[in-house]
Amino acid sequence: MAGIKGLISLAFAGSIGMTFVILACALPKFEQKWWPFFVVLFYVLCPIPTMIARRHTDTSGGTNSPCMEMAIFITMGFIVSSFALPIVLSRADVILTGACYLTLAGNVIVYLTILGFFTIFDMDDNDYAMW
Repeated sequence: MAGIKGLISLAFAGSIGMTFVILACALPKFEQKWWPFFVVLFYVLCPIPTMIARRHTDTSGGTNSPCMEMAIFITMGFIVSSFALPIVLSRADVILTGACYLTLAGNVIVYLTILGFFTIFDMDDNDYAMW
């Protein structure tokens, strides 16, 4: 039962983060420019290297395999890029500063949700790893 409550709270947190990103794009105050929505691509790409590395690493050895370290490096690149994109767009006057702040707030919430998913539901020990 605790797994269901955790999954529901993670879904709620993820929807709040996505709401911030959509508000940064859709509000008339921010001129309805949809450039900040490109961070959603980073949300999708972020967990993929870690999931691939977990499939291909040997769990009997240490946790610091070169494959896992490369996956963490690529994941951090996606995370840094998703925070840098709205800042660069704001500095280039493509989007307004308020839209940048809403996108950054959405980034924090969505990435904490992704981290919570990987922490609470360890992909190696649960039924969620079947797909």
